[in-house]
Amino acid sequence: MSRESRKISLMLWAGIALLMATLLLTFLLAQLRYRVSLGAPLQDLGPVADFSLTNQDGRPVSLADLRGHVWVADIIFTRCSGPCLKMTRQMKELQQALPSKSDTKLVTLTTDPDFDTPPVLKKRAEQVGADPTRWTFLTGSKKQISDLAVGSLKLTAIEKKPEEREDPTDLFVHSTIFVVVDRHAHLRGVFQTTGEGIDPEQAKVAIIAAAKRLERER
Repeated sequence: MSRESRKISLMLWAGIALLMATLLLTFLLAQLRYRVSLGAPLQDLGPVADFSLTNQDGRPVSLADLRGHVWVADIIFTRCSGPCLKMTRQMKELQQALPSKSDTKLVTLTTDPDFDTPPVLKKRAEQVGADPTRWTFLTGSKKQISDLAVGSLKLTAIEKKPEEREDPTDLFVHSTIFVVVDRHAHLRGVFQTTGEGIDPEQAKVAIIAAAKRLERER
């Protein structure tokens, strides 16, 4: 087999492997949404470690501020030209869909703390109509954010090397999932909200259902 043929063969197998992984993830997420719709218990995916970050008002926020609340989290950056705007719109839809009596909190982390300072995050929060009593934007050092996002919430945030960037705003590879944490600071749900084969409306309904169920837990 020639070198070119081997290269094509490897690319083909890599594509098949990626497709299979995508199908498996889609199946697992569908099963999770199905379990939520049936009222099945949500799996405990582990505790969230303590953290100390800064919100859009420049105030410190730690795990103690969220303990006792169910919360939904995602990770974005304001310079993002990819899925971040869609994810922020989806978070706003969650804010609008949650009942007024619900005490579930919404948390958005940034992957880009060098740029996303509290004033930048505050401007974005105001642009999207974030209710500061419910929706918090958090920044901090890269290590602090990574410890929470990657270490506890199972989110991904990887900075791209300059030579890998397709444009000046193509800075990070990061998760496009939403995660749900219970009142006792344990990760209880992972929901894909964007991507091929994903119905954003169904994902929103599943997240709201999970949050309501966890609110009832003691």
